[in-house]
Amino acid sequence: PTNHTLDLEELSWMKLKEDLNPVLLLLFQVTVWLYSVLAFLPSYLFSSVSESDAGLGSEQERAQRLKAQSVTGRPAGPYRAMGATKRLVSSLHPGVDTLDKVFEDASRRFPDRDCLGTREVVMEEDERQNNGKVFKKVILGQYRWLSYAETHKAAARFGSGLAALGQRAHNNIAIFCETRAEWVIAAQACFMQNFPLVTLYSTLGGPAITHGLNETEVSHIITSRELLETRLKFILLEVPRLQHIIVVDDTPTKWPGYPRGISVHNMATVQELGTKLENVSRGRKQPMPSDIAVIMYTSGSTGVPKGVMISHSNIIAGITGMAERIPNLGENDTYIGYLPLAHVLELSAELVCVAHGCRIGYSSPQTLADQSTKIKKGSKGDTSVLQPTLMAAVPEIMDRIYKNVMTKVEEMSSAQRTLFTLAYNYKLEQLSQGRSTPLCDNLVFKKVRSLLGGKTRVLLSGGAPLSAATQRFMNVCFCCPVGQGYGLTETCGAGTISESGYHSTDTPNPQGEILIGGPNVTMGYYKNEAKNQDFFVDDNGQRWFCTGDIGEVHPDGCLKIIDRKKDLVKLQAGEYVSLGKVEAMLKNCPLIDNICAYANSEEMYVIGFVVPNQKHLLSLAEQYCIRGSWEELCNNAAMEGVVLQVITEAALSAQLERFEIPRKIRLSPDPWTPETGLVTDAFKLKRQQLKSKYQDDIERMYGGK
Repeated sequence: PTNHTLDLEELSWMKLKEDLNPVLLLLFQVTVWLYSVLAFLPSYLFSSVSESDAGLGSEQERAQRLKAQSVTGRPAGPYRAMGATKRLVSSLHPGVDTLDKVFEDASRRFPDRDCLGTREVVMEEDERQNNGKVFKKVILGQYRWLSYAETHKAAARFGSGLAALGQRAHNNIAIFCETRAEWVIAAQACFMQNFPLVTLYSTLGGPAITHGLNETEVSHIITSRELLETRLKFILLEVPRLQHIIVVDDTPTKWPGYPRGISVHNMATVQELGTKLENVSRGRKQPMPSDIAVIMYTSGSTGVPKGVMISHSNIIAGITGMAERIPNLGENDTYIGYLPLAHVLELSAELVCVAHGCRIGYSSPQTLADQSTKIKKGSKGDTSVLQPTLMAAVPEIMDRIYKNVMTKVEEMSSAQRTLFTLAYNYKLEQLSQGRSTPLCDNLVFKKVRSLLGGKTRVLLSGGAPLSAATQRFMNVCFCCPVGQGYGLTETCGAGTISESGYHSTDTPNPQGEILIGGPNVTMGYYKNEAKNQDFFVDDNGQRWFCTGDIGEVHPDGCLKIIDRKKDLVKLQAGEYVSLGKVEAMLKNCPLIDNICAYANSEEMYVIGFVVPNQKHLLSLAEQYCIRGSWEELCNNAAMEGVVLQVITEAALSAQLERFEIPRKIRLSPDPWTPETGLVTDAFKLKRQQLKSKYQDDIERMYGGK
């Protein structure tokens, strides 16, 4: 977690404070005061008494208490959470030490509870845009659910069917599929049969898929019809060991036109095969805690994807720690799954939900909300129907929500904008004192909260750093805590520890490269001993992972990520620039949808590639009388100059140093999505690919061509 102070000036709409109507201000303050006194002061006093009796203290006191401490007493650490200074947790329940046991335990305790839910497609149609492009739009029905017992039975049958097709324990099997219920059923089947599961992002390109399948020498792969027909079928001749393709969709039942030696099956057919007596009686070899559960390929943000070997005990240790950070997690919770299950954050989140009997309803970024791109206008997105209580998100998605709501606020009438600003300021102040604001929540923020279904009680952010401004916005407007997770695939998405890298005696706080140790640290990279020696260290029986992130430990034990070693560039004049810091500061600018800062150590200044926000750029073009199509505007030198001026002002407001501010920029008319290969599935920048794409522009901006 990162400790942020409450600095209201970071929010652009707070400038409205100067123009607040004094009558409205007084009316708001009197209303809030009366409501607090008449309705909530008694409950506040009673809750304070009960908390004092329980020895818990007020919310403010709990927020200010020590979070972690160095177990050695030295600034370099290692640091542990206050509840785990003596030992690190490693399992949820005694004896439940492998992932197949986690699911069996949950199925025994919650047999009739809803487990996995999927919305049925009621109607699908093409919608033609003004520019001639055609988009698929869908109307979706209600969620249909499999109970825990039904899910367990489906996984057991599928596992037996895979064994009947020749898949053997300890032999790798791949899954290349979108996030959906069948992904989890397939994964549980593999855990039961001790098949190490090789996970590949559904957005990977042909070379990366080929690399992963050949390196792990799989003979069986689980995929969807769409990915088979649009990606996988074109590389089959390059994967000589592949024999069986299992498609999770129901239709068709025959798959002609595939290379000799490769058989294509439906998931239902394989499950039916698993019900035959000779296959059921075959028995299974149960995994040991030290066995490989998953070989998870990274997104390749720094080059060729690496396969991370994760044991059963690694994952269980990770989700045990995660469970301790989600208050009152249980069978009354509903989780919405839409992030890639090939990402450790999503897989861990879903496994911890399964272990506690939660419902998991599936979605996608294109159908998540009522305004999502695939949802037909007037019909409901997945959050509106499912009304989840738990949700994970990468910062990119939260940043989009933040900017969209900011834009709506700017379009409000003066009275509405004043009310929103008053409520926002008031709630920030109350939250800083550990108090709730039911009146503001119900009258002002209810509509914003409904964007995520209206019942969300915990938001988990991971995959990249979340800006302070966005975190505060989500806390205020969605009326629930936002937990920032820090971890990596190599640590099962969980971890906290700092070791001296600069100087652990730095003042006011110790700083250095972050090392993570514990039972969640994975077994290493698959067939990559050189990388293992670079990043993994064994010391006195403890395994450590060197993250490459630079951290700072605050006096209360909070960890703040302040740099990334490989994102630091030394300019020709000797100044060090943190590219990640520059990007994080500038992404809060409403004009910027995405930005990649770039610097060359042989040059004197920073440059940037910018994906502009279409609405704000068009407004800016009109203001400066710059004409042209969208693509023409993004290639217009005058437009670049205007945008650069706005960026410079935003950078100065964010207190960036002059040498950190991009001096030249290139506008991109196309967004960077995982499909373009320029960002990962967690929307992390792929710097090498971006450098290659904009190489001509780099030469122009540095060479003055």
